[in-house]
Amino acid sequence: MTQPKIGFIGLGLMGSAMVQRLLDKGHTLTVLGNRDRTGVEAALGRGATEADTARDVAQASDIVMLCMGTSEQVEARMHGPDGIIAGLRDGATVIDFGTSLPGSTRSLASEVAKAGGTYLDAPLGRTPSHGREGQLNIMCAGSEAAFASVRPVLDDLGENVFHLGEVGSGHTIKLINNFFGMTVANAMAEAFAMADRAGVDRQALFDVMAAGPLRSGMMEFVKAYAVEGDATKLAFSIRNGHKDVGYYREMAAELGADTMMSDGAHRAMSAAIEDGRGDGMVSQMVDFYADRFKA
Repeated sequence: MTQPKIGFIGLGLMGSAMVQRLLDKGHTLTVLGNRDRTGVEAALGRGATEADTARDVAQASDIVMLCMGTSEQVEARMHGPDGIIAGLRDGATVIDFGTSLPGSTRSLASEVAKAGGTYLDAPLGRTPSHGREGQLNIMCAGSEAAFASVRPVLDDLGENVFHLGEVGSGHTIKLINNFFGMTVANAMAEAFAMADRAGVDRQALFDVMAAGPLRSGMMEFVKAYAVEGDATKLAFSIRNGHKDVGYYREMAAELGADTMMSDGAHRAMSAAIEDGRGDGMVSQMVDFYADRFKA
C-alpha cells in the first residue's frame, strides 16, 4: 500500500521529535514551522518539504497533523483563507496531537466534516524522547473508520495507541489525566516544602510515603528535583501545567460541574507564574512552596 502523504504543523520539542520519527519510517512530509526553526531545519535536512501556509500543507497532504500548545493556536491554523480547512483534500484526516478544549475539538470536527474530511483528537502521553523513539501514548478519538485508516501511522509514533470513542473523548481524558497529575505533583511539592518548615528530612519523608500506597511515578518525578536537584524527570513547564488545569476547569464549567480539587493546583501555579516561575518545571513548584513557607 502507498504510504499517505503527511503534513505536520508545530515543530516544537515534541512535534520535531515526532517528525524525525516519521522520517525514520520513510514517510513523505510537508512541514510548517514557527518562530523557532530548529525543528524545521532538521526536517528539511532529511528531505521534508516546507510549506508557506497551513492551507498549502493541507493541499499537499492526506493526513494533516498538528502539535500545538493551545486550542487558540489550533483554531488559528484551521481557519481563514490560509488555513487547513481552506486547503483540505477530500477524504483527508486532520489529527490534533495537542491538549485542547473538547468543545473546540467538536466544533472543528464539524467544520472539517463539512469540508469533506475527518477530524481526530489524539493527545499524547510521555516525553519528546519517547516521541523520537515511537514510544508515545496516543489517546485517539473520533471516527473508527478514520482511526483504522491512520492507525499504521499512529503505530509508527506510539507504543500504546488507544481509540477512546467519539471525537473530543481523547481531549477530555487528557484533561482529566493532567488535572490529576498536576494536583498530585503540587501536593507532593508542598509536602516536601512542609517537611522543610517542620525540620524533617526530605528523603526521610519520601521513604515513608513511598513505602505505602501513595507511591507513584509522579511522586518520584517531584522527588527527583526535591532531593536530587534533577528537574528533567518531569519535563513539563509550570505554565503548561497551569494551562491544562485551566482547560480542565473550563471543561468542567461547560459541563456544569463545580470542580473543587482543581482549585488548589490552579491557584498555586497561577501565583508561581505571577512570581516569574512559569518557565520552570512543575517539579520546581517545591521551591515556590518552600519560599512561601519561609515568609
